[in-house]
Amino acid sequence: MEAPKQTAAIFETLSRGQFICSNSNDESIRKLYSAIEEEQIFDFLYDYFLSINFILEKGDEYYYFTRVENKIDLERKIEQAFKWIDILDFFKTFDNSFGSGYRFTPSDILVKLNLDAELKSKIEGLKRHSNGKEKPSEILEKILADLVKDKFIDIEDPNFHKYKVLASFKYLEQIVMTINISEGAKNEIPE
Repeated sequence: MEAPKQTAAIFETLSRGQFICSNSNDESIRKLYSAIEEEQIFDFLYDYFLSINFILEKGDEYYYFTRVENKIDLERKIEQAFKWIDILDFFKTFDNSFGSGYRFTPSDILVKLNLDAELKSKIEGLKRHSNGKEKPSEILEKILADLVKDKFIDIEDPNFHKYKVLASFKYLEQIVMTINISEGAKNEIPE
């Protein structure tokens, strides 16, 4: 089998740490998803990318790359995972149904932030991932920019600052779901 014509575009997108999602607002990303979705193409691309040390992974309506990491990279990834867990916790506190397909505006979050002490506490906790001096609106703006950059959300309507959560957000949810805390360890974790 010959490499599909989209191979370079798939590699370019995934090698930057981004996702290819079925529900992306970007039509070219949706076309890449459709191409990879064919079983023969996925199998070919899996082997093709594996030969250059990239592992093509399939999530629930999204694709991404993983790599074998050395210890230094692993530590950096663990720090990043802590950040994503805090961000996921913030958005699930905002609305428990926050997930793939969810639509929102920053003003929706800021309104609830003024009414909900727990949500305000969560955004204050996110300061540890920045310089610690930003206002809640600035922290939210930075988080949303990071989520857009990493392809977890898309800007659906730039005029009204409306966002849509992409299927790749399930990746963050799965990170949390795979954390297993044994009964013995539960008693050691301070509340």
